[in-house]
Amino acid sequence: MNIIFWGTPYYSVESLKILIDSHHKISAVITQPDKKRSRGSKLMASPIKEIALNHNIPVFTPNKIKNNPKFIETLKSFNSDVFVVIAYGKILCSEILSIPRYGCWNAHASLLPRWRGAAPIHWALLKGDPFTGVGIIKMDEGLDTGDLLLEEKVRIKESDNLHTLSQKLSVLSSNLIYKSLEIIENEPKAVRFKLSPQKNKDLEIKYARMINKEDYKLDLNDCAENIMRKVKGLFPRAFITHNGKILKILDVRLLNEKEKNKTEKSSTNKNINYIGKVLEIIKNEGVVIATKTEPILIKEIKLEGKNTSNKSQLIQQLNLKNGQKI
Repeated sequence: MNIIFWGTPYYSVESLKILIDSHHKISAVITQPDKKRSRGSKLMASPIKEIALNHNIPVFTPNKIKNNPKFIETLKSFNSDVFVVIAYGKILCSEILSIPRYGCWNAHASLLPRWRGAAPIHWALLKGDPFTGVGIIKMDEGLDTGDLLLEEKVRIKESDNLHTLSQKLSVLSSNLIYKSLEIIENEPKAVRFKLSPQKNKDLEIKYARMINKEDYKLDLNDCAENIMRKVKGLFPRAFITHNGKILKILDVRLLNEKEKNKTEKSSTNKNINYIGKVLEIIKNEGVVIATKTEPILIKEIKLEGKNTSNKSQLIQQLNLKNGQKI
């Protein structure tokens, strides 16, 4: 089939690669304009743009896609069978959705209708969901409201964070979008009978709003479970301020019962200054900090101006003693 691929971040790369290596034709790629990735840096292309250029695929980076007649005419000129949309970054208007012969298809990283929106992987981790997944939807004008063609469920492991879970779902998205295109190509008349409306699923509608700068700051006056979820769901950007510097917290865990009992006996009274105090330093592991509920063990950090550190190096770098506040 003749495909136009829409995508921007690394999450989209696996899907573009699998289609490039398939019998399908990628006639063009649409991605977000080049942007600065850090202060003072040069403009950088999106990961999707780099892949496309390496394979001599025409790339378009429009600043706007709605009310852009020239861009619409360009899209129509490719006479596409389908548009494949994987984390492009903008909502497609009805004028664009109506262009391809067999519609526009999106791989969304959640079990819809839970976590419609911009940051479904983040919010599945932030809310402690036991499962997530990927659904292939036929796009309509709503926000991730289209009917489902295929869906696969994935258990979220205790060890998962935003990076590891995104990698798993990226691969799953690529496999499911490829399977979906095979169905669309081989059984085009039967596709509408295979589609399942989201309203048929007994799941509450939840919206995954975009993550903002304020979300990344950890509050030790929160419960330990929420702190741990934020570290995982916002990896590697969750942080606190320590001695006037940004201290990114990359990995934490709750204490086991034996460790909790030992820490409780060795810690001081839980007064107003208790939260944020160092309760224990566990050799070759990290630093135990008091929270609103139970202690957490900080296992891996990235201190501003320093390299990532863990275990003994973390303990040495923070240079904290029992009873001090972080």
